[in-house]
Amino acid sequence: MRLAFMGSPDFALPALAALHAAGHAIVAVYCQPPRPAGRRYAIRECPVAMLARELDLPVHSPLRLRDNTAVHAEFAALELDAAVVAAYGLIVPPAMLETPRRGCINIHASLLPRWRGAAPIQAAVLAGDAETGITIMQMDAGLDTGPILLREAVPITPTTTSTSLNGALSTLGAQLVLRALEEDPPAVLQPAEGATYAPKLKREDGRIDWTQTAEAIERQVRAFDSWPGTFTTLDGKMLKVLAVELAAGSGTPGQLLDGELTVACGQGALRITQMQSAGRPAMAAADYLRGHRVPAGTMFGS
Repeated sequence: MRLAFMGSPDFALPALAALHAAGHAIVAVYCQPPRPAGRRYAIRECPVAMLARELDLPVHSPLRLRDNTAVHAEFAALELDAAVVAAYGLIVPPAMLETPRRGCINIHASLLPRWRGAAPIQAAVLAGDAETGITIMQMDAGLDTGPILLREAVPITPTTTSTSLNGALSTLGAQLVLRALEEDPPAVLQPAEGATYAPKLKREDGRIDWTQTAEAIERQVRAFDSWPGTFTTLDGKMLKVLAVELAAGSGTPGQLLDGELTVACGQGALRITQMQSAGRPAMAAADYLRGHRVPAGTMFGS
């Protein structure tokens, strides 16, 4: 099948690799343009662009698609059977959605209509959902509102993080999009009820509010483990909280209850098990306490 692939982050890599391995003719790969990254802010291509070049596939990185008639004409000239979209990062306008013979097919990391939007994996973990999954969707002009081609669920366990879920869902998405292209299943309209929205995350979303319940904060740490991370302050200095566990105890929210970094929450308590202070490597709580005296009663900031 003659395809274009549109994606940018690691999540999209298994799908691109699987489509290429299956023998589909990928005549164009669209992804986000190179941007500064890392401590030195060196200009770096996104993961999909790097894989596409390894596979000797043509890479296109337009800054915008909306009202970009030159890109629209270029896309139409490809004479595509379909375009596969996976976490591309730009809204595909109607002028491009309608061009491929079978339209644009999206790999979305939730069980639509739950968690439409930019951060469905993190939203599912944060909300305490029992499951999420992959939806293969026929794209329309709305935000993740198109009809469903295939869906498959995966469980969310008490130890699931967004990082682990991202890996499982990206692999599942690659498998399902191959099926969708081969089987051409009938499109089923999304149900009107049950739609929820997962907005794009901001750095501030990772700030811990100790007045929240211990369960809510524990889910926040697992949901934001890759980005934006979770953080608090201790003695006025930023402290990244990398892992926690539920613990017994109660007190003023943010108050250290013992010598093991057990912190009182709005309801219940959490024990910090792994953290990272500014300019230091990540470390276990026990290692941190060997070099820092943090007496009971110390207050963690929000």
